[in-house]
Amino acid sequence: MAPLPPALAALAPTPPAASAPATIPHQLLDMLFPARCAGCGQIGELFCPACLAQVQPVPPPVCVRCGRPVPAAGRCATCLAGRFHVSAIRAAALYADPLAQAIHRFKYENRPELHQPLGELLASYWRGRSVTVDLVIAVPLHPQRLAERGFNQAELLAAVLCRQAKLPQLRPDVLRRTRETQQQMLLGPVERRANVQDAFAWQGPALGGCKALLIDDVATTGATLEACAQALLAAGAGKVWALTVARALGDGGTG
Repeated sequence: MAPLPPALAALAPTPPAASAPATIPHQLLDMLFPARCAGCGQIGELFCPACLAQVQPVPPPVCVRCGRPVPAAGRCATCLAGRFHVSAIRAAALYADPLAQAIHRFKYENRPELHQPLGELLASYWRGRSVTVDLVIAVPLHPQRLAERGFNQAELLAAVLCRQAKLPQLRPDVLRRTRETQQQMLLGPVERRANVQDAFAWQGPALGGCKALLIDDVATTGATLEACAQALLAAGAGKVWALTVARALGDGGTG
């Protein structure tokens, strides 16, 4: 990992280590409102060992560019035929229950605490990769969507990864979503690309050839990641990779 230019380093600190153990008041709250597994609903943990054991890795071989399963090693037909801004997309697991249920609850049922077990899936996957990056960037939400949800799920996931991997995380509002877009899960592949085209803008100093890692919760067509990467490359990024918690193989995911 190369040192970031000073102007950029000021915008991308490494998140601090995890907080100290819970105090007695917090322990009492945990007893009154115990964690409930986001996969099966059992009381005890946010994502229980039984559900974690059911998480499925993306079956190899995968396309070296988009990360979808392919019959033989190499690029899929779509990636062979096109030109892309993201060099490679990878996911920690398939978008299938119980993981899909946990991601849905994380985003749409006001369960921000689920960023921890889901982010640990990202971190565990990343530890097995040989790629090095200079900067981690969460896919941004539009300010109106952020106000409605109360948190950016990609930002929380990226923080877990960066704490564990000791990577600098770009602070919010440097890569910005400049217009509100429809939810990608409601659209088909062509509509997804049009929906996010030119929807992101870089508001910081030149990236100066930095290698960036984009983080999001789910990749489906990769349209959102592509639109973000286009803005990053225009700002001077040398290369952009993407990592998500899950890879959806149909049209039901969010990215």
